[in-house]
Amino acid sequence: MPSSSRTPDSRSKPSTVKQPSSWLRSFAKFLLASIGLVLAGLAGLAIFLAVALAVAYPNLPDISALSDYRPKQPLRVYTADGVIIGEFGEERRRLTPIDEIPQIMKDAVLAIEDARFFSHGGVDYLGVVRAALANLGRAKSQGASTITMQVARNVYLTAEKSYTRKIYEILLTFKLEHSLSKNQILEIYMNQIFLGNRSYGFAAAAETYFGKPLKDVSIAEAAMLAGLPKAPSTYNPIANPSRAKTRQLYIIERMEQNGFINAQQAKTAKEEELQIRTGRDAGRVHAEYVAETVRQLVFNQYGEETYTRGLNVYTTLKSADQTMAYKALRKGIMDYERRQIYRGPEKFIDLPSNPPEVEDAIDEALAENPDNGDIMSAVVLEANPKRIIAMRLNSEKVTITGEGLRPAQSGLADKAGPNIKIRPGALIRVVKTPKDGWEITQLPEVEGAFVAMDPRDGAVRALIGGFDFEKNKFNHVTQAWRQPGSSFKPFIYSAALEKGFTPATVVNDAPLFFDAGVTGGQPWEPKNYDGSFEGPMSLRTALKKSKNLVSIRILQSIGAKYGQEWVTHFGFDAEKHPAYLTMALGAGSVTPMQMATGYSVFANGGYRVNPYLVTKITDQRGKVLLDVTPPALNESMRGIDARNAFIMNSLLQEVARSGTAAKAQAMLKRPDIFGKTGTTNDSIDTWFVGFQPTLAAAVWMGYDTPKKLGDRETGGGLSLPIWINFMEYALKGVPVTEYQAPAGVVNLNGEWYYEEYAKGAGISSVGMQPETGASSEETAPAPGGGIQVLPPSDEKKRILDLFKN
Repeated sequence: MPSSSRTPDSRSKPSTVKQPSSWLRSFAKFLLASIGLVLAGLAGLAIFLAVALAVAYPNLPDISALSDYRPKQPLRVYTADGVIIGEFGEERRRLTPIDEIPQIMKDAVLAIEDARFFSHGGVDYLGVVRAALANLGRAKSQGASTITMQVARNVYLTAEKSYTRKIYEILLTFKLEHSLSKNQILEIYMNQIFLGNRSYGFAAAAETYFGKPLKDVSIAEAAMLAGLPKAPSTYNPIANPSRAKTRQLYIIERMEQNGFINAQQAKTAKEEELQIRTGRDAGRVHAEYVAETVRQLVFNQYGEETYTRGLNVYTTLKSADQTMAYKALRKGIMDYERRQIYRGPEKFIDLPSNPPEVEDAIDEALAENPDNGDIMSAVVLEANPKRIIAMRLNSEKVTITGEGLRPAQSGLADKAGPNIKIRPGALIRVVKTPKDGWEITQLPEVEGAFVAMDPRDGAVRALIGGFDFEKNKFNHVTQAWRQPGSSFKPFIYSAALEKGFTPATVVNDAPLFFDAGVTGGQPWEPKNYDGSFEGPMSLRTALKKSKNLVSIRILQSIGAKYGQEWVTHFGFDAEKHPAYLTMALGAGSVTPMQMATGYSVFANGGYRVNPYLVTKITDQRGKVLLDVTPPALNESMRGIDARNAFIMNSLLQEVARSGTAAKAQAMLKRPDIFGKTGTTNDSIDTWFVGFQPTLAAAVWMGYDTPKKLGDRETGGGLSLPIWINFMEYALKGVPVTEYQAPAGVVNLNGEWYYEEYAKGAGISSVGMQPETGASSEETAPAPGGGIQVLPPSDEKKRILDLFKN
């Protein structure tokens, strides 16, 4: 057997092949597992998204309506010349098509809200990553919502923060991007977004904060508005001007960074001083009473849709006339108020000893008692008989001296009562004087009303229902039933013309007395305003002097029942004017609107026209829903004969030329002015109602709770100046108009007569002692004209019957 040839060195050795280390094996397994988990997660996510899409997508809101976007829009009320005077609805919004939104406004919004809006598909993934990284190092999260996502949320979803809502938001975002163009989405966003102060959309916000249309905003204003969507209350330029300014500056920088504006434009915008519209805008048209009346009319027709349908109502008002009426009435009331005793400060506040706290306390008090137009509120810091120093909003100090203290001298006297005394902490009212000084005043307690209308068709041109709508919402033009006093006499004279009276008829201005047996109550001894009696005078003279005794004798002659029926021809309610002799003095009840309407019958030649306010209603797209065209004057509208109107106009023209309203023609310097003053017993109500052939107007002043205005206060002194101030403006450029005599009237010796009552055929005199010497007898018209003499006993019975009718 052969011997072995192996040596000890040739013995077998272990294999030298390397095996993987344990950590590598573990890493490989982990990597594979991770990849598997990721893939599984992705697969699960895909399945989840598929299920979510399958379940959620069909349940997403139908967005087809957005292609014809119609958001809630308020009711808006306009003047005839397109000036807005009222807006009603929870959401102030002015729908503005995207091509009418200025580019600078769109750029400002994109710069701060979604600079990549036109390049992403609805979800800005780069923005999501940026927001996620930012949120890792911040306690407060940062969002990444695009404009499309905001539209989805604002239009269809809630502000709830949940994963479910976010999923719906993203899905809806994709749906919006698929169904609508980028411009459609941007248009919805810029009209839908809430921007504070009940303003929705940038067009409404531009009017709310700057008082101008969106098309006119500057770069600085656009940047200020663009800062509102993030937090309307925080960045509100009215409530938080400093924070709003900080955000505005940041947005201007973003606009420059994105290339929307250049460096010079950015610099100019940052330096621009913005005029923020705060509180009540003195430049607006004050027609709150009209707007409220229109709101009620429209609500009766459309119900709750009134406030969401975007209806636009156009009225008959002329904005310039309305503004003038507002100023004239307020001036007349404040002129009266200056003659009244000072009633004392409105309230007293405790002024802290710490100066910074003083300003806070004053600001709070002034916020609770805001300015009333040009009648501003202020808190007294120092007061003595020669000077008052007071503080207004924004720490503005005003100093009142000299004549400016005169209206409140009683409040500065050493012996002034505690509620009257003007002292530090007193909240007072001040006004600017024509010479740019200050005068102390007080909010008036007296009220007033003004209405002007076109007598040819009834279109209301101006209507002021009271001194201030916020102070008193009661519309005195349409709701206040007051005694008209002597301003009602023309309707009694008009009735007399139909019974044979003429402007030349002589009536005795002599005393009358009716005892309790005649009146059935208290004895009545009527008097003229001045307490005097002038004896026999013509109707023309009696009306221009407003003689009460003559008016009573006229009504006594024609019969109170006839007079009651006749005034209905002018639109008055018979039941508001009982058939008593006191009707001759205007003891019934009327509204200023009725008086303007009644005088319009004289002004237009005898036709009754109905006053109207609304000319057109359109929807948000401009579709006309109502178009009002008043009927042309025709015989079916006739209230009185044209002859009656013509002669009455001749008498009313005399009143405005040489009678109680002589100031009217003298100050307006034109002959075509007609009208009548009115003052009731104890000067409780004062009136002036008058017209030019193209414009009739009524003015009333009095207290809501009837009380004396003052012993020397009259319609000629209180109401007439208001009427003149308005007409001076409203009649500028209006040619003088003369009435042409209609058929059936003749002029004899400078006086006008009905043809059948000329040459002595009518009533020649009333209340005169007959030539037979029967001193106790009275005269009355005989049937068919002429004069009949009544025995004293029959006259007493006749008067008694008049009172008992």
